[in-house]
Amino acid sequence: MKIRALIFDFDGLILDTETPQRESWREIYEAAEMQVSDEDWALLLGTSSEPEAAYELLERHLAGAVDRQALQLVRMHHELELLELEVPLPGVRARIAEAQAAGLRLAVASSSEHAWVEGLLRKHKLLDAFDVVVCAEDVSATKPAPDLFLKALDLLHVAAEDALVFEDSVHGVTAAKAAGIYVVAVPNQVTRCLKFEEADRRIGSLADHTLDDLLGLAQSRRTSSDPR
Repeated sequence: MKIRALIFDFDGLILDTETPQRESWREIYEAAEMQVSDEDWALLLGTSSEPEAAYELLERHLAGAVDRQALQLVRMHHELELLELEVPLPGVRARIAEAQAAGLRLAVASSSEHAWVEGLLRKHKLLDAFDVVVCAEDVSATKPAPDLFLKALDLLHVAAEDALVFEDSVHGVTAAKAAGIYVVAVPNQVTRCLKFEEADRRIGSLADHTLDDLLGLAQSRRTSSDPR
């Protein structure tokens, strides 16, 4: 068994879009005189680019419906301003370069939409690094369902046991494990408060390990669990 492909989440893993998102929502919640704990917020992430539960929390607090479309326009304006300051997270470019040098196939599997993911990848000159980009429009169910990862495996032409996933959300880890793939949790500033108990491995940053180290961990884990 040899790892032939790497599958990356996007939001919060390649680019920290989740801190700007969190800050833009924090401003809205504070205006409504409410608070959402870091853990409760982190558990919302990974299912879509705009978690419906974020609006539901606000509506429950206000005991009434809000104009979601108008709220989203205001919130996104603030988020995009903050996002301008973001660059790919530490270790992302280095691990991608190592994977390319090793001849590994590369994919992104994201619960966000193609326009968002591909637009930001293109902006940071990373889009061409990936053989496959699978997004919300490509499947019937996003994370925590395994569909995004199963679609990525199909397009990469690799089996689950020949791939390794990098994820920053609990829902993403659940999805990868449901697809039968070895998954390394790489929490960001927003999700590091979570335990990631389902992950095969948790690391602090992609900058903390070389790709050879990470592949070695995956290979040794699989070898030790192989009944043959």
